[in-house]
Amino acid sequence: MNYRLLLVAGVFLSFFHGQGFAAEALRRPNLIWIMADDLGYGELGCYGQKVIQTPNLDRMAAEGMRFTQFYAGATVCAPSRSVLMTGLHHGHTRVRGNAGKQNPLAQALRDGDMTVSRVLQQAGYRTALIGKWGLGDIGEAEAGLPRKHGFDQFFGYLNQQHAHNHFPDFLWRNEDRIALPNTVTRVGDAGAGYAEDGVLYADDLFADAALKFVAQHQNEPFFLYWSMVIPHANNERNRALKNGAHVPDFGPYALTDWPDPDKGQAAMTGRLDSYVGRMLEQLKKLNLAKDTLVIFTSDNGPHNESSHDLKRFKPSGPLSGIKRSLKDGGIRVPFIAWWPEKTMPGTVSPHVGYSGDWFATAVELAGLPLPSGLDSISLVPVLTGQTDQQKKHEYLYWEFHERGFSQAVLFQGRWKGIREGKSDARLQLFDLENDIAEERDVSAEHPELTLSLDKWLQTARSESADWPIRSN
Repeated sequence: MNYRLLLVAGVFLSFFHGQGFAAEALRRPNLIWIMADDLGYGELGCYGQKVIQTPNLDRMAAEGMRFTQFYAGATVCAPSRSVLMTGLHHGHTRVRGNAGKQNPLAQALRDGDMTVSRVLQQAGYRTALIGKWGLGDIGEAEAGLPRKHGFDQFFGYLNQQHAHNHFPDFLWRNEDRIALPNTVTRVGDAGAGYAEDGVLYADDLFADAALKFVAQHQNEPFFLYWSMVIPHANNERNRALKNGAHVPDFGPYALTDWPDPDKGQAAMTGRLDSYVGRMLEQLKKLNLAKDTLVIFTSDNGPHNESSHDLKRFKPSGPLSGIKRSLKDGGIRVPFIAWWPEKTMPGTVSPHVGYSGDWFATAVELAGLPLPSGLDSISLVPVLTGQTDQQKKHEYLYWEFHERGFSQAVLFQGRWKGIREGKSDARLQLFDLENDIAEERDVSAEHPELTLSLDKWLQTARSESADWPIRSN
């Protein structure tokens, strides 16, 4: 794909001229994708949260654009990240589930997989992944290591079970294992476990590294994929100590009369919010704000794995379901875009998109042609106020490989079809326009539409030896 380098200058100059940008904005924009782990649609103040304080993300939304119907690539971690990287929907992307140690190669990208990071790297962007990867590991799954897929540098967790531990005793810098002064009770052989008295909190280190990367590369275009771990639970700690919300301190929630898991869950989200605030201030300080598109989102819906009280926080907001559900609570996520002087402040967009659209968005902003065969539509028109030029997905697709095989389709942003547990299970139909919580199956009232979506689902996915259709 090196031939694209020859196209960069002419294409991106003509693109910005055609979009009506100011002459001084000819620099290709920096791109920052910030992704929380297991943060629900309703866990931010700007999305209706009443208990947890998120002032920085609320301000980011006030200064930028907040999307009300944006979706993750999957309802669990690994496939969601695979969709983001490849621009292919859940039925076409390489990694379609959390395979774990039983089949690590099934949860890894392979040689020849095209990623948005690789395309940007070859176009001259400096690229970094900081935080959680989950698409390749040392050993059997080395084909999926980050630096083999377009990242100049990597700092964080390779293995997603290792990433459960917020106070790990090691992290990876590129392919080097870096020891940390945390004493860990190990669980299994993937690096998972928990620290009784942690010294260094991984996400604090990631925030510092993200700010450093931006400062070091402020004079050249860069792509930063900042993949946080919070507010994901430490599952192993939760099983052992009945509290998976491990955080250095409870912050403003320390004096509440809540149980510790609730204090920890709120504090993790507050800590995440503070990191985003630091990044936006860094960009302003370095005079990079107008040259940088920052996206904030989550990899899937909220979890219930820290022994915290979901009723207290209502993390799915008005939606039904949480992580591992194909109802919107498991896949509809916060999505905030911040790009001063390019994105109109305070805009609330109903545009229906998903994380696979990042590929087309990034390559358009880099001045590159979109590779063929992707399930990706650029968000540049809606981000820059040209909503009349914004293309739309007719269908969005998800599947789930735990507890049998389930599928979901969203048609025209309104009609949601869900098949649960078996490939031949009856298709349920929900009208999101009139039933955002997906409480009433209207398939009997719309038999022709239900049949049409049922037939579409039968052809929605490509076959995968790693991810065959299984029934209960």
